Amino acid sequence: MVGIQEAATQLGVTMRTLRFYEDKGLIAPTRVGTTRIYSKREMGRMQLILRGKRLGFSIREIKEFLDLYDVDPEHQEQVRQLLARIRDRIDELRKQSIAIEQTLQELLSIEHQSLLWLKGTPGNPLGGAHD
Repeated sequence: MVGIQEAATQLGVTMRTLRFYEDKGLIAPTRVGTTRIYSKREMGRMQLILRGKRLGFSIREIKEFLDLYDVDPEHQEQVRQLLARIRDRIDELRKQSIAIEQTLQELLSIEHQSLLWLKGTPGNPLGGAHD
């Protein structure tokens, strides 16, 4: 059991971040008066939340995973849904990777054309008529 400042330090987040996830209903620290107390369970949930965010999952998706964890003691449904979301995320990242590679190649081509143009080689780097 730790207070909000120690919890934030251990997790590498701000106290504001912890309050944000509490407001979203993803964690529910115990209250002693106005003091928030974080149990091992809440710290574990925060680690899962932070990992989910790093992997690109939305707060809604993370909440669904956490809610399933509480409802399904065998965690079968949670794992099935997690696998489906992971596969979707992998597909999305592969598409983004292709788009990034295409954009990178185009930018490298424009960079090359621009350098040639600056050195006095004919040809407008932007594809229009040369003044």
